[in-house]
Amino acid sequence: MIDLNKNFNATKNPNVPDLKSGDQVSVHVRIKEGERERIQEFKGTIIRLRKGGNNANFTVRRIASNGIGVERTFLLHSPRVDKVVVERHSHVRRAQLYFLRGLTGKKSHLKQKFD
Repeated sequence: MIDLNKNFNATKNPNVPDLKSGDQVSVHVRIKEGERERIQEFKGTIIRLRKGGNNANFTVRRIASNGIGVERTFLLHSPRVDKVVVERHSHVRRAQLYFLRGLTGKKSHLKQKFD
């Protein structure tokens, strides 16, 4: 019998480390504009991490100019993600940090976790 899951599973991107909710990360993404390709950096906090095989993804939130929140979702196994750099770990007690959407200023900061 043929194992279909083995044939369709994407290989893990070696440039993505183990991530957790609350981590401050810098995601480097390849963007194609016409025939040129460049790398764009997106810095922020991981507010959601979904582990679902090929559909595994994580959502990063950052505050742009004028206090506007911007969220972007990246696929874990995508070849478009050039690298992910974890800048710091934060102490959180839940998996989805949707409560950060309603907070502004110092209240939206998470406490740093020292290993």
